[in-house]
Amino acid sequence: MDAIRRSEWRLFIIFKDMEDSKAYKVFTFIHLFLYVLFLSLLFSQYQTIIFWIVDLFFIIHAILHIFFERHPRNEFKNSFSRSIIYPMGVLAVIHLALLMNMSI
Repeated sequence: MDAIRRSEWRLFIIFKDMEDSKAYKVFTFIHLFLYVLFLSLLFSQYQTIIFWIVDLFFIIHAILHIFFERHPRNEFKNSFSRSIIYPMGVLAVIHLALLMNMSI
């Protein structure tokens, strides 16, 4: 995961002062927990709600990366990271539009 490789926890107020070895573990654990939760809910009666949440997350995530582009601790200023972050935001907008269109 690019966020772990690039030490994204350094951008968060909660983790920024934590020593890297501890922040890495907490950050990774939180992500693993969220992956399991979202993947399990994708195959439940809450599937549509999870789609909305994940789409909104990807959109907000891409926007935040635009705003934090000049942050001194931002290590996502490369084509590989950008090729993951921004297309996911665009795809989420498209998916969300399709979800809204299907619900009408």
